[in-house]
Amino acid sequence: MSAHILRHLRKVDPVLGGVIRAAGPYSFAPEPGCEPFQILAQAIAHQQLNGTAANTILARLVASCGEGSFPTPERVLAAPAQQLRAAGFSHAKVAALKDLAAKALAAVVPDRPTLEQLDDAAIIERLTQVRGVGRWTVEMLLMFHLDRPDVLPVDDFGVRSGFRAAYGLRTLPHPKVLAAWGERWKPYRSAAAWYLWRALELERAGTLPAPAERVRLPRIAKRRRAGAKSGTGRKKRRPKRGRAAARARGAR
Repeated sequence: MSAHILRHLRKVDPVLGGVIRAAGPYSFAPEPGCEPFQILAQAIAHQQLNGTAANTILARLVASCGEGSFPTPERVLAAPAQQLRAAGFSHAKVAALKDLAAKALAAVVPDRPTLEQLDDAAIIERLTQVRGVGRWTVEMLLMFHLDRPDVLPVDDFGVRSGFRAAYGLRTLPHPKVLAAWGERWKPYRSAAAWYLWRALELERAGTLPAPAERVRLPRIAKRRRAGAKSGTGRKKRRPKRGRAAARARGAR
């Protein structure tokens, strides 16, 4: 990573600067190029599974549907659901794979050269149209496959936990609070996220430095519920009737 990126992060955020000094050089390298279809298919396989189990399922997919190489969208779409189930995919993941294949053939999920021409927001908008693919999955693609420099996955548990540890918080920050704080890290929020993951590792190793300064997190305005405007949220008392009303009048 360029030295000026680390200088920028240390300058705008002394607490993160302490993590950077403790963690050492940024050693991230993007994964080798794959087509978006393959990346997302692999992400679907890994959902709610450990890496070993997911890789076993993917190996079966390659053997049964791809004849030794990763299957094309055409092959996945043509494969009977029972064949994908036999590889280890759940009913929900079979539906997600089929939808991914259909959207790849319709160019909603583009090939890699086309994808690389799009900005981050456009990529997120397009790829999250696939069943079972959420924003976090696309953010991981942006960071680890496209090497985009300004991605902050605020819903990532590791990033939130690293922030809690680095800044001396008792609870995890709300994603909106983390997003607001992270504005200062632009345009290098991917590097900031990488160091927040490292902060969690440093905490576990007992080498995380204390926060360089006390921070005040931004306040996020709470949404008012419908009908909760001044005067409208109070319950109106119902008029008393019959004997209850008579007793009330007699008590005055």
